[in-house]
Amino acid sequence: MLAGRLMAAQVHELWGTCASIGGDVRVDLTDLLSADPVGVDALRRLRHGGAELIGVPTYFRQWLE
Repeated sequence: MLAGRLMAAQVHELWGTCASIGGDVRVDLTDLLSADPVGVDALRRLRHGGAELIGVPTYFRQWLE
């Protein structure tokens, strides 16, 4: 689960956590308040790489296309 703000400084940790899971990755964005462009790009890449993003706020969906 991601909560608060996803900024460039946290993207490395996000990648590391997802890599350590090793199989199907599900990321819950219910409590995500915002993300900078680097954070949005990371989520987009995760999704395109097969990760399931759940609880995506409505306003955020357009940025992940």
